[in-house]
Amino acid sequence: MPTVVTTGLLPDAGSMLHAFGPWVLLGIGLLIFIESGVLFPFLPGDSLLVSAAILAGQLGIEPWQVLLVGIPAAILGDQAGYWLGRRFGRKLFRPNARVLKTSRLEETERFFARYGGVSLILGRFIPVVRTYVPLVAGTARLSYRRFLLWNVAGAVLWVAGMTGIGLALGGIPFVVNNIDALMILVIVVSLLPVVIAAASRFFKNRAARASADPEELPERQTTR
Repeated sequence: MPTVVTTGLLPDAGSMLHAFGPWVLLGIGLLIFIESGVLFPFLPGDSLLVSAAILAGQLGIEPWQVLLVGIPAAILGDQAGYWLGRRFGRKLFRPNARVLKTSRLEETERFFARYGGVSLILGRFIPVVRTYVPLVAGTARLSYRRFLLWNVAGAVLWVAGMTGIGLALGGIPFVVNNIDALMILVIVVSLLPVVIAAASRFFKNRAARASADPEELPERQTTR
């Protein structure tokens, strides 16, 4: 059996899974539940699922068990986030908070406004966003029936997709022996939509400021 090698560059999902010992499935379910909607977005959801599939043999579990635990946990986590949003909404957030920052909520609100209910599927694949989307859906009073439909679809696609990636890559010795590098790649790819959106807003705002400057110049010259 290949030995998993990590570089120490990341909080190691593989080590976390091994640390759970015989309670590994319970640990996977708990972490996915918390990250999916209990307002703690800094858990390794993507890398956890991929690692669980790759290391299933070492952990003494089967990939189908990861699905059996992960999908309900993801659904229930979003349910918790939705009802927190319905009950408390924006009251939970503060501009200077360490975790529940207003800026993160506003970012997710823009994402939700753009994609609507589909954001519950798309957001699953974006770290941080997936934690706040169900909260925003509840705050926006999205119909519960619509929310439940998108929630279930997103949970199934995300858990099955990440587990499938792990199964596909788990047979490659280089991947198993360099799992930390793979996790970096998973996180980078997951964050690309956020980075692209932020860059797009930056350049749009910069262009808007640049186009406004020439209009101010004649006024300055006239007043002299």
